[in-house]
Amino acid sequence: MIDLPWKVFSKTGSVETYLLMKQMEEAYKSTHQKSDLNQSKTSLANNNQ
Repeated sequence: MIDLPWKVFSKTGSVETYLLMKQMEEAYKSTHQKSDLNQSKTSLANNNQ
């Protein structure tokens, strides 16, 4: 999904497209960091039981 804005940016040089790509990357990272944190909490809780 992130590849599409990059391809558009590389062909057009559109700053708006580049900024969109960066926003998408940040959203992706924050989503996966939250997921990783939740998995860690679940693992710790299961190990303590």
